[in-house]
Formats: sequence, C-alpha cells, structure tokens
Amino acid sequence: MTEVRLETQGLSRHFGALVAVQGIDFKLAAGARHALIGPNGAGKTTFINLLTGVLPPTHGRVLLGGRDITSTAQAGRVKLGIARTFQINRLFRGLSVLENVCIAVTERAGAAGSMFYPAGRRGDLIAEAMELLRTLKLADAARHRVSELPYGRQRLVELAIAIALKPEVLLLDEPAAGVPSAESHIILDAIERLPEHIAVLIIEHDMDVVFRFAKRITVMVSGAVFAEGTPREIEANPQVREVYLGQAAQGAFHG
Repeated sequence: MTEVRLETQGLSRHFGALVAVQGIDFKLAAGARHALIGPNGAGKTTFINLLTGVLPPTHGRVLLGGRDITSTAQAGRVKLGIARTFQINRLFRGLSVLENVCIAVTERAGAAGSMFYPAGRRGDLIAEAMELLRTLKLADAARHRVSELPYGRQRLVELAIAIALKPEVLLLDEPAAGVPSAESHIILDAIERLPEHIAVLIIEHDMDVVFRFAKRITVMVSGAVFAEGTPREIEANPQVREVYLGQAAQGAFHG
C-alpha cells in the first residue's frame, strides 16, 4: 500500500458564521499527482492555507507522514517538507533569477547570508541552484532580473524556488494563472518533470491542465468534498458536471 504523505481528519475552518471548509478527510499519497477542483468560493485556497499553516483550523487535524502538525507554524511546515506556490507569484522582482533560487537553497541548507548575496561563498549552493535552473530550462535567464522575464517564465522561477526546498509535498495554487496560453505548456512541461517521489496537489480551473496532470481528482463544493476519483470517474460523474461545470459546460471534460 502506498504511503500516505499528507492527511487531514475532519478539517474545518469557520469565519464567524461562515463555514469555509467543513469536515474534510483527505489523503495525499507519496508520489501522488492529485488535482483539487471546484467552483469559485468552494474553499480550495482556504484548504491549502490550512495545509500550509497560513490559517489554523477551527476543528480537525493535519498530519504529515503520520505526524500531527496541526499546531506547527507555516515556517515549521516548510522545514518539515511542505512547499507551495501561489496564484500570484511572490518573487523578489529586483533580484536575479539565480539570486531568487539561491535564497531558497541557502535557507533550506541553513546557510542563508545577506539578502543580496544569499549564497555568499558557497559555490556548492550556487551550483545546486544552477542545476535546478537547467532542469527547468531557465539557465539562460539566471543573471536576468525576475522583472525582465515574461510572466510564464516567472512562474517557472517560483516553481524552482519551491523545488529548491526539497519538499515531500508540493502544493501548486493555479500555477498557470495569468500565463498567456502560448506559454502555458512551459508550466505543464515543468510540472511533468517534477521528481516522482514528491506528492503534488494542484488547484486548477483549466480542465485541460487537470486531465493532463492528474491521476486522481478531488472536487470541492461549498467547503466540502463533493466527489473524488480518477479523471475518468470524475468525467463520467453527472453530478460533478451539473454542480461544478453547469449545464452549459458539457464539453469541458474530455477523455
């Protein structure tokens, strides 16, 4: 049986009278390629914020490798192996691509120096960052400021930073959001090349991305899990079509 990397038990989050996430039992296996979908307001980003420690739950637990991390702060969860990208990137736009990635590498290695020269004299850390940039086909942009890059490549830099943390679990919040359609394949190709042992959970509205990436899909509606299964099972589920896509979107799923 595949090892469960990340798990939630009865996870809930209330904002006053508003129930944003309600009683979610969820498991993410080692090496998983899992998508989380649902209409706007379904609670997907709140759920990710609960997994990463941005928000504390009202009820329930979060476990990483069987260890209860419910009370562990966000930075502590990163150190334990949870990395995340955001719907809107949060890069140091005035620094070079290499400097951005070096910051993550040195932080993970416990060797962080100044913000502007993060790798200091640690040539091994610079080499690691460069190898990662080569893997994501960003080596040619290593010395460029992030602000000089097309948005699609900026999203790749964010992905490089997340991978530099050497996570066991990688949470991708709409990684292709804002990327021109002509560049979206760059993001997808990079995601498909991720190390196989990393458990990946992606939030995504684009069904083409979901069906290309995911081996398993969870559908959230009104803060709760509405359905879960393989892409074929989700595609064939008439309730998912009706509730998530609406009657006018029958052609959005494809085999």
